[in-house]
Amino acid sequence: MLQTKTIRDVEVAGKIVLVRTDYNVPLAEDPETEVMHMTSDLRVRESLPTLQYLLEHHAAKVILISHLGRPKGQKDPKLSLRLVAEKLAELLPGVPISFVDEISGPEVEQAVEDLPEGGVLLLENLRFSPAEEENSEEYAKRIVDSTHAELFVQDGFAVVHRAHASTSAITRLLPSVAGLLLEKEVSGLAKVLDQPKRPFVVIIGGVKVSDKEPLIERFLPLADQIIVGGKIAADGYQTSNPKIYVAEDFDENEAGDKLDVGPVATSKIVSAVKDAKTVLWNGVLGKVEDPTYATSSTILAKILGENHGITSVICGGDTAGFVENLRTENPELSYTLISTGGGAALELLSGKTLPGIDGLEIL
Repeated sequence: MLQTKTIRDVEVAGKIVLVRTDYNVPLAEDPETEVMHMTSDLRVRESLPTLQYLLEHHAAKVILISHLGRPKGQKDPKLSLRLVAEKLAELLPGVPISFVDEISGPEVEQAVEDLPEGGVLLLENLRFSPAEEENSEEYAKRIVDSTHAELFVQDGFAVVHRAHASTSAITRLLPSVAGLLLEKEVSGLAKVLDQPKRPFVVIIGGVKVSDKEPLIERFLPLADQIIVGGKIAADGYQTSNPKIYVAEDFDENEAGDKLDVGPVATSKIVSAVKDAKTVLWNGVLGKVEDPTYATSSTILAKILGENHGITSVICGGDTAGFVENLRTENPELSYTLISTGGGAALELLSGKTLPGIDGLEIL
């Protein structure tokens, strides 16, 4: 469980509150207009409970900071957070929402001054400066000074495994607490580690064995069964541990590439999941961007989403995105937790320390 203070443990009324959100949303470019649009607003919607809490408890002004994509320290109009501000305006009707295309300096100061009480201001992409990923305290101080922030709220779970200026350095400059999304993510994942209902099945897919082996080792003593699929199974992952089932057959393309687990493996996965009480799923089972090879992942997602007797935790960016896309077509699907964090969830589950949490005030 989260051992740090949250926004519920501090006074927010009358304060300018700086919130580190995770608005690193998936984007697509319109080939005709070259205009960028987000293909999933999950991360924006997941930030709303924290923002609504702050506004309902009379924070004077709420200033939001985030990164988007990998602009490599340079301004890139295609990675501007302006489109996120537009989405926030849709999702928070009646709340004054502003955007400023700077991260610090006079324009930010003026934007904060102009923001009405009870308003929300989103600053431009943090990674437009290399100082963000350099964990520069000077960079963090410029943001704090420009916004006149009095409290920092870490609510970007997906970035807390990074020692960056907006996750680490900034906690040395302001009283720092967790937001409600961070609390939900950490508590939900901790519950899987500490007290899972049994049988407890862990499903591991994805591409990189090096990323997933620590997770497999971590869960071996905790899980009743571990199932390995995805490209790591297709590439020949092997084990002699009887607790681990590795997919044994695959759907292939004409070139012989193994792009999805096959019917035998899918049947065994379905059987294991239907009898489970807790399922942690990290990593898709096939090349889901091609519907031809999304069969096993779709079957698994539907079983978990339709069976409310299963505690279902979905983590990993590709897996969460896949499940969210399915939910747009099948809104009745529901899961215990769809984690917004990929690397952060993996590192937390693997027992690693997270710099973006270590700097928060302890309860």
